[in-house]
Amino acid sequence: MKIGILSKRTGNFTGKIKSYFESNGHQVSIFTATNLCINESLLENDFYVLKSKQMLYLYAGYFLESNKIPVIPDTSLSYSHKDRIESYFAIKKIGLLVPSVYMGTFNSLKNQLHDSYFPLISKPILGSGSKGVRVYNSFKDINLDTEEPLYLENFIEGNHYLAYFIENDFCICEKKPLSNEHEETNLIKSDKEIEDYLKKWKNKYNLLFGHLDLVREKKTNRLYVVDAGTFPEFSNWKREIDPVSRVCNLILKKYQEISK
Repeated sequence: MKIGILSKRTGNFTGKIKSYFESNGHQVSIFTATNLCINESLLENDFYVLKSKQMLYLYAGYFLESNKIPVIPDTSLSYSHKDRIESYFAIKKIGLLVPSVYMGTFNSLKNQLHDSYFPLISKPILGSGSKGVRVYNSFKDINLDTEEPLYLENFIEGNHYLAYFIENDFCICEKKPLSNEHEETNLIKSDKEIEDYLKKWKNKYNLLFGHLDLVREKKTNRLYVVDAGTFPEFSNWKREIDPVSRVCNLILKKYQEISK
């Protein structure tokens, strides 16, 4: 088959899945910002892997889907994870705990929030992971000259976790607060509550793989979801199964189901 990969980079996990597909006889092309042109030339491939959720690649995905070319994961799922607000309510909708959030312009928020609400975390409305995240301990820390809406979350003090899933296999690691996926983590043997969260999340939205970032609050021992991702790099996958072959085979299986 001819497979396209929509990705902001050619290396890392993208490069690994390209190599795996090619080793199994498939012809693979990676489309990054340097060579992606959204036109009929994209329709030459059988299906696409949507590795990046940046808008350029989502636009390409919309174009492909409108022309009956499968995109995995599909664009609606990927966008709902990219949009911080949609992702937040998707998590909350299935009964998983999430931090309290506050949204509005700086001027409107400063008249509503009290000092006791801090510390707060500011996150980009479009995005996931730790990029662009800032911690504010008071309104004095917020120095903004804009009327763009802010997205603020309560900062949960406790133990932070990176929890991957690939189908029914889980890998749960403890990590530093606000660290990104690539930083050092410590594998924990098991955590039934985290595993239950992962099962509930993936089953509700029919996810093949992904991850959740979670925090177990020190004061209450409650478990909160603070971020979700559709296509991680699996940089800290520490289980025996190979994430590359497993993810690729799940993608191929999904394509076969779609194309029947």
